Amino acid sequence: MRLIGLAMAVILGFALVSLDAEGQRSSKIPRIGVLAVGGGPRAVIDAFLLGLRDLGWVDGQNVIIERRNADGREERLPALAAELIDLKVNVILAAGGPASLNAARDATKTIPIVMVASSRDPISNGLIKSYARPGGNITGLVTAPEELTGKQLELLRDVRPGLSRVGILWDANTGRVRLENETAAVAQALGIELRSFEVRGPTDFAAAVAAATKERVGGLLFAGSPMFVRNRTQIAALLAEHRLPAISVWDSFTEAGVLMAYGPSLPDLFHRAAGYVDKILRGTNPGDIPVERPTKFTLVINLKTAKALGLTIPQMLLLRADQVIE
Repeated sequence: MRLIGLAMAVILGFALVSLDAEGQRSSKIPRIGVLAVGGGPRAVIDAFLLGLRDLGWVDGQNVIIERRNADGREERLPALAAELIDLKVNVILAAGGPASLNAARDATKTIPIVMVASSRDPISNGLIKSYARPGGNITGLVTAPEELTGKQLELLRDVRPGLSRVGILWDANTGRVRLENETAAVAQALGIELRSFEVRGPTDFAAAVAAATKERVGGLLFAGSPMFVRNRTQIAALLAEHRLPAISVWDSFTEAGVLMAYGPSLPDLFHRAAGYVDKILRGTNPGDIPVERPTKFTLVINLKTAKALGLTIPQMLLLRADQVIE
């Protein structure tokens, strides 16, 4: 009986040591916090996870990914960011626009933050010191370069020759966005007058589109803010009702029925964001990792919408398109 008792004690001792070792290994597994507004396509987060896997990081094996999604309610972001801080994550991916980035920035000045955010000028906004050496705890990718709206304006003119007036739809909740110098310069070179329309919520969309129609704009540009993304079907329906061609940033708008989308490839940006997280987890200071601009842009055209609007898309433009929706 003594021998049996001794054997049981030894086995129990080994088991406790094993459990303690397992607990230590678990505590050493890095944690990645993902803070998102929500409402965007699932494919972008999948691209981030694939990027991590390509670099050797597998969720649940050698890294733990803590996801926090505000489901479109930006007011929830500060509390969700605080949850990630309490979990002692090693790095935060701020996804889905300025609101998630601001919430992460306000929550911590020490935990590294990788942004995939629509900040046109992160230097003047105080997010980074420079693109080459951002300093502080924020680095990552800018999704809306300054020249973007100018190129969108050119594309809109290509499908509507003689275009003389264009409306720009802004989300007032993300701050009044100035008309960038390059956009104004492109508009002037093309002989196009710009008009600005702001909305604060989904109930304002109908009035804004109606106002644009009343002012006889020949087309609309609009930003890819999270609120616009969440309400893209409503926006597309209003544009169809008023027979307005429009161009936006993300291809999810064209899938909803908007005429065109031209902007950075979101899956590509999120795949590249994994590289930032990898460097940080391996010990690189975020302030030493250069902030990058988009390198891959996509053009998507909804041919069905073009036909409904009575527009003929130039063959050269169709050949340039990465996707044509028929």
